[in-house]
This record gives sequence, C-alpha cells and structure tokens, in this order.
Amino acid sequence: MGILDSIPHVNAVPSHRPWPRAVVTEAGWQAAIDRLVEGGLTLLGFWGEPTAVHMAMLDEGSAEIAVVTYACTGGTFPSIANRHPPALRLERTIHDLFGLVPAAAHDLRPWLDHDAWGQSCPLSGRNASRDVRPYRFLPAEGEALHQVAVGPVHAGIIEPGHFRFTANGEHVVRLEQRLGYTHKGIESLMQGASLEAAAKLANRTSGDSAVAYAFAFARAAEAALDIEVPRRATYLRALMAELERLANHFGDIGAICNDASFALMHAQTGILRERTLRAADAAFGHRLMMDVVLPGGLARDIAPDGIPALRTLLAEIKKVFPRLIELYDNTASLQDRTVTTGIVKAEYARQFGAGGYVGRASGRDFDARRTLAYAPYDQLSFEVPVLEAGDVNARVWIRIREVEQSVELIAQILDLMEPGEISSAPPAGRGACEGLALTEAFRGDVLVWLRLDGDLRVERCHLRDASWFQWPLLETAIEGNIIADFPLCNKSFNCSYSGVDL
Repeated sequence: MGILDSIPHVNAVPSHRPWPRAVVTEAGWQAAIDRLVEGGLTLLGFWGEPTAVHMAMLDEGSAEIAVVTYACTGGTFPSIANRHPPALRLERTIHDLFGLVPAAAHDLRPWLDHDAWGQSCPLSGRNASRDVRPYRFLPAEGEALHQVAVGPVHAGIIEPGHFRFTANGEHVVRLEQRLGYTHKGIESLMQGASLEAAAKLANRTSGDSAVAYAFAFARAAEAALDIEVPRRATYLRALMAELERLANHFGDIGAICNDASFALMHAQTGILRERTLRAADAAFGHRLMMDVVLPGGLARDIAPDGIPALRTLLAEIKKVFPRLIELYDNTASLQDRTVTTGIVKAEYARQFGAGGYVGRASGRDFDARRTLAYAPYDQLSFEVPVLEAGDVNARVWIRIREVEQSVELIAQILDLMEPGEISSAPPAGRGACEGLALTEAFRGDVLVWLRLDGDLRVERCHLRDASWFQWPLLETAIEGNIIADFPLCNKSFNCSYSGVDL
C-alpha cells in the first residue's frame, strides 16, 4: 500500500515524477502529520509557495516517497512543528519567506530573517508589515546558570553561526543555535532561471557538496522531463560523487582529531584530501568539480589523464590510510576525548530522519544510494556501515568505513565504465512538469524539488540539505558535556551553514 493510500487526498498531480504528489484537505494534512508522529513515516522535506505548502515523506520500510500539498486559504496552514519537532526550522523559514502562518504554532521567531532584507516575506509577492523585535533565545531555569555567547564570527576560516550556551560551571544545560547569516536568496534567484543557470546555482548551495547538489538537481530535472541519461554519464557522476565524499571525509577525520589536540592525524589526512582534490582537478578540470553535472548528463567527459590520476590516488590511499586508522585506534588520549562524547540517541536520529554519518552512527540504516538505488549505484556493490554508539568516535568510524567503501566504488566504476555518450538533450515544447530527487552527499541526503514551465524555466525549486535535520541533534548531543568539548562535537557533525541558510 502506498503512502497516499492511507492519507485522504483531493487529487493527484499527474506531472509530478517519479513519486506522487497529491493535494490534500486539512483532514489529509492532519493524517499525514499523524503518520509522522507515530513514526510510520519520516519527514524528508517541507517547503512553501505563496499560497501553498508541500511536505515530502518517506516510508523507510518500503522506500516509498510521496509529497502532499495543502492550499493555504487565508494564508494559514496547520502547524506540523507543534506535533513533530523536526519540522520547526523549516516551518519558521516558510513563515519568513512567504508570510504563511502555521496555525497553533509554538514558535514563530524568525529563522532566516535577520531584519536585513529591506522587506519581509520576500517570496510572498507582497511586502507585509514588519514587527521588528530583539531575537529571544529560549530560557533555562535553575541555580547557578550562566550564558556563554559564541559567534556568529569565529576564529579561522569558518562560516558564521551563533551558539548560545546555558551552563552550570562548565557543564552545558542547553545549547541553542541561530543561523541564517549566510542567506543568499538561492530559491529567489532560481525563479525564472534557465535550466543551465539554475544548475549553477544548485551547484553552489553548499560548496563542499557541489557535486551532490548538481547531481540531485539534474536528477530532479530529468525526472520532471522524463529523460534518460547515458550510462557513461551516470558512472562519471557517481565517480565525482565518491571523490567528493573522499575529500570531505579525509578533511573531517583530520579536523576532529585536531580538535582533540592530535595534529598529526590532521596533517596526514590533509595530505590525502589534497591528493584527492588534485586528482579531481586532473580528471574534471576543477578541484570541486563544479559545473560538470548538468540536466541530461555532463558538460564534459573525464580528461585523458584522469583515469591514471585516479588509479594513482587509490593506490596511495590503500597504502597510507590503514596506517592512519591504526594510529587513530591506538592513541589512548584521542580515544579518551571521542568515546562517549556527544552522544546522539537512536530515537532522536530516527525521529529527525538524520542522514549520513550522524544517523548511521546512531543506528539509522539509511543511505539514498542503496535505499533508493538510483543509477549507477543499483549496479554497484558496496556496504553501508552502521553503528549504535552515537558518539564522536562512532561518527569518526562511519567516515573511516565510508572512505574504504568509496575507494572500492571508484575502482569498480573505473573497471565498468565503457565509451559512450555523456549527455541527452532536454526535450523542447513540454508543458509544466515537476520532479523530485534525493542523492547521497557526504553528510547525508540532499533533496531537490523542482517545477519547470513549458519553456524549461524554473517556476519553483527547493533544495534541502541533510543539515536541516542534523543541526537540532547537535543541540541534544552537547547537553551534559562540557563547553570545551563543543568544538569536537560540532566538527564530528560538520553541518553546513550555507546549506540551511539558502
């Protein structure tokens, strides 16, 4: 039985692919929320338009996805967040951008809006009245509590975000984040853009996941247009995605160790990360492989010197990385900092649908490459590592095991890839159409929902980073730990600021 079979709906939207979208009444909307609260479904995404809101849901048992749409008569919709906390920040974002009001909401504080836009509700089509008030952090009660404000400006080269700690001595009682400082207006810039221009915007949503976003955007457009991508292009896309995963995991493993005062690992993994980026540049002409993945396929093939460069990279990783794993595992002072620090409870990972190493380190066995089996991963052999401890150490080990799997995946792709076309031209003269796609980035699943008009221009595009559902879990992970362990916990999550500031 499909998701929509259990949710009352008015009508299905025939132009939405590959999964169904249906318009629901308030009863249907509440029924969908009931399924989320009961744990039968996972919230995948939640976004708005000037007169409607959309919610994407996943049935993890059957790998079914569905989108439900509620028409906001009078500019309101029943709040999801007052019953299902993972929706809260997305709900506040919808209110900021479109002015739609979640009825019975417990928290309507601005999320993206820092009173810097010159207008309120910029995507609503109207300039609503503004009531500017100082931002109120949530209170905490108890004896001998004090607050520590960190950010939004941080030491080093890092994106801005504010962290408000309430502590008893050094022990954290509450952490509350405030983000939105890197808001770029990507969803506004997308409107009316051509497919090529929109693909470049998607590519730049979160620079460390450039390939993953371009991959997801391309697949959403291809689903909407119902076009098939050449086989060689699918292999090259996965090759780039795994290179991106390697580079980021090497960087993260080293940075986590560095925050635990073990700089040697940072230096050594930094070398491997640099080698990976250089191999990517040799193969695809850009260290971050930007503007290569486009709807229909690829903008360029792999360079003639790319395959030898990648085989050399794999040989170096296989030689060096096992020694680094042994070094990490046998350094007692490092283990003392990472084991049992920053635990994410399994029930929270499940409730929030936490993706990537955050979810898999806490027992959530989900990976879009396997669960949704998109090309070419449906033809490749790999394992998805899952652990139960949920601490910093577990998140390091998930990364380690994923590095090993990515090395094997790249080797498989290089052996299986055959000559052929790398692009299919998008069809002309189609009517309005919609597409949805998920791809697995290094930190978890990226969702892209897209509506195109008959001229292949973007009417509406929503991009959802895995960090939307990971940032709140960082607040829970630090509770009871000491403030000095926050950098370690934070780096073990490595959530994207840019990916949620949009």
